Amino acid sequence: MAAPKRELGDWGEEKAAEYLRWRGWHIRERNFSCRLGEIDIIASRFGVLAFVEVKLRRDDSHGEAKEFVTAQKQRRIAAAAAFFLSAHETELQPRFDVIEVYAPQGMDTLHPKINHIPAAFEV
Repeated sequence: MAAPKRELGDWGEEKAAEYLRWRGWHIRERNFSCRLGEIDIIASRFGVLAFVEVKLRRDDSHGEAKEFVTAQKQRRIAAAAAFFLSAHETELQPRFDVIEVYAPQGMDTLHPKINHIPAAFEV
């Protein structure tokens, strides 16, 4: 039986957060939400504050996961990021990243393929 979509999404976000931590990123927030939108992960490292959208797919047969971060989704992420920054002053340079998580067996995938795309989009 397949896992509920939200549970699978949470699993993918956790894999992305583990990946970032392993590479020295500090996870500042997970699932930041405001009336303007939601940001999956907010992380910092080396003077950068990354607003990260996580996309989970079984494979790329219907396109790469990053392709599903539409222009509308990008605008919502940017609006939520602006809201976050208005409440959290920082000297860090903001940017928008995408992390693709490919898990052919869903949550049973032992080693999901993770692709981190820094500065995946600008608004």
